[in-house]
Amino acid sequence: ETSKQIRTALESVVANGTGGNAFIDGYRVGGKTGTAQKVVNGRYSQNEHIVSFIGFAPADDPQIVVYTAVDNPQGIQFGGVVAAPIVRNIMEDALEYMKVPPRQQQVAKKYKYGETPIVTVPDLIGHTTQEIYEDLNMNFNLARSGAGNVVINQAPKAGSRVEKGSTIRIYMGSEADAEQQHDHNPITSE
Repeated sequence: ETSKQIRTALESVVANGTGGNAFIDGYRVGGKTGTAQKVVNGRYSQNEHIVSFIGFAPADDPQIVVYTAVDNPQGIQFGGVVAAPIVRNIMEDALEYMKVPPRQQQVAKKYKYGETPIVTVPDLIGHTTQEIYEDLNMNFNLARSGAGNVVINQAPKAGSRVEKGSTIRIYMGSEADAEQQHDHNPITSE
């Protein structure tokens, strides 16, 4: 029970705190930043640091732990800024390699100014451009190909997770084409 509480707290560090640069959409990542002054000539240095980040995933059933320390980085000297992105990159590749399935639920990330939120691509097949332009202007750019008044295919597919403002290519055709596309490519719900 204590371990579960700590894992939840450390997941919040990544989703809502100083470890935000280790956040991986679709995975529950927990972690902790570290920034330590180095000892130089028997005294704590004001200018030299060791920055670190330790992360683990998935937070509900840990399969991997990654620790990164950077000795005296130049410029910004905070673990969440310097080391957390390194951990995220390693974990993203490792989780995919290990075939760890993404999680349906995770602590929602609080986006800071300048960060781009991740959004789910909706199913547009069978809709007219008039229907979708009204709903999607705020989240996506649409690139239209083909003739017709109904969306018959789209890329990326419905359910994909992309950055807000990404482009969805829509392929246009007739209603019959759209129905046939849905029959051949059923969308599974999350």
